[in-house]
Amino acid sequence: MSDVIDRLVGVTQGSPVDQVRRRRPVTRDHAQGSWNALFEPQVLGTVPLKERYAVALFVTGVSGDEVAGFYWAGLLREGGGDWAPGIDQAVQAGTTHGPYGRYDTHGNLAHESVEGLRFRVADALRPQLGEKLAAALDHAHLLVFRPRESSQAALKLLTDAGWSVTDVVTLSQLVAFLTFQLRVVAGLRVLGEVAR
Repeated sequence: MSDVIDRLVGVTQGSPVDQVRRRRPVTRDHAQGSWNALFEPQVLGTVPLKERYAVALFVTGVSGDEVAGFYWAGLLREGGGDWAPGIDQAVQAGTTHGPYGRYDTHGNLAHESVEGLRFRVADALRPQLGEKLAAALDHAHLLVFRPRESSQAALKLLTDAGWSVTDVVTLSQLVAFLTFQLRVVAGLRVLGEVAR
């Protein structure tokens, strides 16, 4: 794919947003390179594209962005139609605003603690999605909305569900990229509106 962010924003060649993006070619190339590494890798590793698109659909869905439609199509293309209804239910249950999380009550930042949704894929959905994917969605939600509460115990839930240490790194990179992509897309949409 030539440039997925351009596609998601609807950037046309020569438009004001295209011109802005062309001023930072290295940034543009690295963003696309990150997408390629995660969704069109030369060596796939042990996290199948179906799982990557499932996590991407969930992260973009709970963030409330229409980008989710792009990842929905990718999930279906990768044979994830059996997961789609369960992910949709998980998105509905997990959609919120944030960030949330607690700081250590003895630390200087304790007054910045904010309570909010503590998400876990519903027990009724876990058999449909499988424990491995359900754990990934739980962790993705933690990283998106409660990053300050990420911990060794949270990582152990992933390894207990069948994620290898290398796969946990891939999952974390995936969530980090998606949150970056959502922010870039939102910003470029605003620029596009202003330029009209």
